[in-house]
Amino acid sequence: MLNILVCVKQVPDVNLVKIDPATGSLIRAGVPAILNPLDANALEAAVQIKERYSGTVSVITMGPDQAAEALRECLAAGADRAILLSDRAFANADTLATSYVIAKAAEMIGGFDLIFCGKESLDGATGQMASQLAERFDASLLSSVKRVLSVNEREKVVMAEREYTNGTQTASAIMPCLMTVEKTNYHPRIPNLKSWKASRTAPIERYTSETIPGLDRAQIGDPGSPTKVPRTYPLEKGPGGKMIREGSAAKDAAKLLDLVADLI
Repeated sequence: MLNILVCVKQVPDVNLVKIDPATGSLIRAGVPAILNPLDANALEAAVQIKERYSGTVSVITMGPDQAAEALRECLAAGADRAILLSDRAFANADTLATSYVIAKAAEMIGGFDLIFCGKESLDGATGQMASQLAERFDASLLSSVKRVLSVNEREKVVMAEREYTNGTQTASAIMPCLMTVEKTNYHPRIPNLKSWKASRTAPIERYTSETIPGLDRAQIGDPGSPTKVPRTYPLEKGPGGKMIREGSAAKDAAKLLDLVADLI
């Protein structure tokens, strides 16, 4: 049986987040938190692999207590086990510190054959977590996976189709393998009522900096985060465009050339 891990994150709904013009900080008050959409695609890929080959799917996230709600969404959608890493000592973590804590906590659960991640998160959008986690798990990495074609548990090989701007690539990798998933073929399922109700009362394992063995406090939270974001700036809108309507294509082109000439 395959042992599968999915790394997820609860993020603020970026469509509703605003920036404080005085401090440059994100105003999160009153903004609903959601499961990162691209992580939902990764979860669907993992659940489909479990259903096809048999196995167990564990989901893990680092965040405040409210992040448990994102884990319950994952349980409703087919995950078997949920782990929440929550501690004030983890606050202000960048991707380096976050990947360290996740990898150390995962050692408590056991070795994994496959690890799935979303391509990036809506709030940070760095796309750094997958490569860092693959390094920490000592796993091979397949990014931009469009479709998992086969998993050979006996030979420890996974084959997948990867998406590129101008085409696709079929690639194989040795397990353990971490994959980032594109949303093309893995649309998140809608849980049925039975699964949703079961997820409301399902146990969620909670680990802190005190319960994860061998955790180096110099590598967690703010002390372990070399990336600092002192301020966030809102997007500045440039001047509006100008429509050219001179009555014909020739006149439009002549007008455009005049405008370009004025800029030189």
